[in-house]
Amino acid sequence: MLDVVFGQASDPGKVRINNEDAMGSFIPNSRHQARSHGYLFAVADGVGGMDLGEVASSTAVSALVDEFAKAQPDAMLISLLPRLLQHANAAVHDRTLAPEYRGKKMATTLVASALRHDQAIISHVGDSRCYLVRSGRAKQITQDHTWVNEQRKLGLISADEILSSEARHVLIRSLGPELFVSPDTTALTLQSGDVLVLCSDGVHDEMNLEEMTSIVSQHKGIEEIAHELVARAVEIDGSDNTTAQVIRVRSVEQVGMYRGRPYRTSL
Repeated sequence: MLDVVFGQASDPGKVRINNEDAMGSFIPNSRHQARSHGYLFAVADGVGGMDLGEVASSTAVSALVDEFAKAQPDAMLISLLPRLLQHANAAVHDRTLAPEYRGKKMATTLVASALRHDQAIISHVGDSRCYLVRSGRAKQITQDHTWVNEQRKLGLISADEILSSEARHVLIRSLGPELFVSPDTTALTLQSGDVLVLCSDGVHDEMNLEEMTSIVSQHKGIEEIAHELVARAVEIDGSDNTTAQVIRVRSVEQVGMYRGRPYRTSL
């Protein structure tokens, strides 16, 4: 069956007093629940420049994890996860209607990964990212919902120019401002030994793929690796909140699909 271990860490950085990042997870409490529901991991980054970023990020993560726990057993993760991000978006949007927050504007990024059998479904809004580290190489799975990334896809700006652009953090999609949002969703087939990294921009802005790969590929405890990843990003710059979840896949359960339902192909 699918077996994973994970570690996580968060640091407000060297400049900011409060931490507007949030993280959460759903860990199955039995072998049966691992097969019926699976695992869920999530990282959110409250948008700076708006009110109460920490409220937006924590609301989004809590709503996502709570609804995942309530989901129907054996629900198809590829359709479930984007629905849950939409639910998280509505939860953040609704907070602005509460009396204590009326007149405030809230927004947050959110990246989430649901794992079951030998599959990982990644869904995200904003510029918090997911990376896959496999066989000593890291690959970025998500694509930032930023103005400069849209310009890059149109060929109007290069990847190197993004790094120095003053507009590199301007989001074109986030949770909270609108009643509806459109997440991007990707499916991966997992292998034993894979590592997934979910992180806020406080990590990926400061660290290249080679250094990230070097840190997460160490033969250390996964919690220690997560803390080292965040500590290194803060050491490099530290001007932003910095958060990472590191999920190591120890074994998978290969499945096939029949009429949208999984069945085991190996013992």
